[in-house]
Formats: sequence, structure tokens, C-alpha cells
Amino acid sequence: MFIKLSTMDTIITRKTNKNKYLLIGLPIILIFGYIIFTSATKKRSLTIKKDEITIKTVENDFFEDFMSFQAKAVPLHSMLVNIIEGGAVQEIFVANGDMVIKGQPLARLYNPNAELAYMQQETAIIEQINNLNKAKLDLRNQELNLEKDLIAIEHDYLDAKNLYDLNKKLFEQEILSKNEWEKTNENYRFQKERMNIIKQSVKKEKLANQIQIGQLNQSIAVMNKSLDILRINKKNFLITAPISGRLSSFEPILGKTYTQNTSIGTIDDRKGYKLVADVDEFYLDKIAEKQKGTVDFENKAINVQITKVIPEIKSGRFQVELDFVSSDKLDLKQGLSFGVKLNLSEKTKTLVLSKGSFNEETSGKWIFVVNGKKAERREIKLGRENPLYYEVLGGLKADEQVITSSYKDYKEVEVLNFE
Repeated sequence: MFIKLSTMDTIITRKTNKNKYLLIGLPIILIFGYIIFTSATKKRSLTIKKDEITIKTVENDFFEDFMSFQAKAVPLHSMLVNIIEGGAVQEIFVANGDMVIKGQPLARLYNPNAELAYMQQETAIIEQINNLNKAKLDLRNQELNLEKDLIAIEHDYLDAKNLYDLNKKLFEQEILSKNEWEKTNENYRFQKERMNIIKQSVKKEKLANQIQIGQLNQSIAVMNKSLDILRINKKNFLITAPISGRLSSFEPILGKTYTQNTSIGTIDDRKGYKLVADVDEFYLDKIAEKQKGTVDFENKAINVQITKVIPEIKSGRFQVELDFVSSDKLDLKQGLSFGVKLNLSEKTKTLVLSKGSFNEETSGKWIFVVNGKKAERREIKLGRENPLYYEVLGGLKADEQVITSSYKDYKEVEVLNFE
């Protein structure tokens, strides 16, 4: 069926769906964009209780670059009690902590194998000394025999000379025959040359013997010295005090075998004390000999000075030694602990901030500054530090208040609101 429109009817134009959606979506887009913009520009905040944090004031005060560490009193001079000859503990004569004097017996060791070896060495050395003495005696006897021979030869020479003098007169008086005179003259010449040769030989022999005897005496002296050392070493089974003082760390056990060069104790001479401390390796470049500091003793500040820095790092720490500057005698005890305050620089006036755990999360680059009922994050710059304060180089002013407690839960927060 067809419907015919009259000329009086009005044609109405419909709006498209596209325009309809545009009108609806535009406000939504604007609202969503506004939310994103405000979220992006709004500072992240967190509401906390004020009594859960620590607030400190930035001060304009004197900053002293110093460090503190613990040190123990130890004797100025100590000596180890070492076992020179190993063996089993047979006797103990003193107890740990006793006062001992130099040479006092401390303990006795027993080592049958070593003692037998010492006896064999001693016997061998004595036998060598006896052989050397016998060689000396043989040389002396040889000299004596040469002297006896020389006396006999001189006697023969004198007889020949006397006969020569007598026969010479007889021959001149023509009483002695020429043949007899020639025999007498020849015998006299022979005995004279013989005596001279033997005298030179005896002289050379004596000189050679003296050299040999001198060498033998040197060898005997060396052997005697070796024997003395051997006999001293035999006494090493008896452990004695090397110096006078208080015995410490002395805990030998009866029957226990200790090897050679083992230390079984220490003797402190108690003539003075020094301080020894293990310091964090961070301060290795800041500490040097002759730096001064103080320790508290009986409510008094006692001056100390670094005398030795041992730069060897062990487990992240190195060792320093300090002496007491004062000549006053202090009633100290070994092992007594002191808190040492060591000055690293002179006092200077600057902005300072109390130390706190905030630095663990910020590394000194930013901090929360209190402003009324909130605290806002701010960039700062810190310089030197000591156990109490940081030196403030920038970002803060005197009398401003900041939060110095831990920022563990606030690392991503920019504003803290207080309840």
C-alpha cells in the first residue's frame, strides 16, 4: 500500500549517529584528560603520625671533623713464651695470671727421642775434642823427640870440636899424624854441618807444629762452643720466663705434646700501656701518625696520640696504636676499653645537621623539610661528617626543621602530611 504525502507535510532531517557520539564523548575525554593532568602534576603525598618520626633543626654551629672508635689497653712491651724444643708437658710450675721473674721455671717438657739424640751428639762432640787433643799431644811429643835428637847431635858436635881443638895442637907440634888429623877435621866438619841442618829442620818443624796446634786449638774451641750450645739446648725442655712480668694466655695441659716454636703464653712487663684499635678501612687515608685525640678515664679527658698505623686490611679494618701523651701514671689494666675521639681537623663554624638514618636512603642528596603541618622533599648537599653531625653545603638554612629518621617507607613520596 502506498501513502501519498501532501504538499502541506514538512520533511524533518535526522541527525547522524556520528554527531551524537561526538557530543557525548567530548566531555568525557576532557574530564579524563583533566584527571590525568592533575594526577601527573599533583605531588605524591602520604599522611603520617608526627610522633613516629624524628625532627631536628639545622644549626649554625662549630663543626669539628673527628671520628670515634673503641681501643683496648695493652702493655707497651710483651714477649711470647715459645717452646724451643717440642715435647709433652711433664710438669707445670705456675698458673695463668701469676707474676714471674726472668729465668723462673714455668713448665717442663719431656721428649725421649730428642734427649737421646742430644746424648749421642754430646758423645760424638766429646770424642772429636779428645781426638783433637790427642793430635795436639802427638805434635808436642814430636817436638820433644826433636829436642832430644838435637841435644844428642849438639853433644856429638861438641865432642868433635873438642877433639878437633886438641888434635890441631898435636898436629901443629907434629905429634899427630897427618892421616889422623884429616880424619879429625872431616869428622868435625860433618858434625858441624849436621848440627846446623838439624837445627834448621827443628826450627821449621816447630813452626809447622805451632800452626797445626793453633788450628787444633781453634777446632777444639769450636767443638767446646758446640758442646755448650748443645748442653744449653738440652735445658730447653725446661721452659723459663724470658722477662719479668705478668703471665697471660698460659694454659698448657699436662701430657699434651707441643711442637717446636709453638707459643704457650705471653709475659707483659707492666711498665706502661698503649692503646690498640681496629678502625674501619674508610678512614685509612684520614689517619696518620702523630694525630691527637682524647679518651675519657675516670671522668677526665686524657690526651692520646697515634704512634703507628698498620695499613694491612683484614675483614674491612686496619689497626692503629696510640700512646698516652701525659706523663702522669695511670692506674690501667690490660684489656680495659676506651672510647677514642680522634681529631681530623680544626673547628670551623658552618651549617650542621644532626646525623640520622635518613641518609641511608637518600645518600645525602635530598631531605624532607618541615613546613607547618607537612614536610616537603628538597634537594640538599652535604659535606664532611663526624659521629654526631653532617656539614650542610647547600639546600638548607639555619633554623629550618628536617626529618632525620628513616625514609624507608617514603622513598617515592614527595610530601608528608602530619595527622
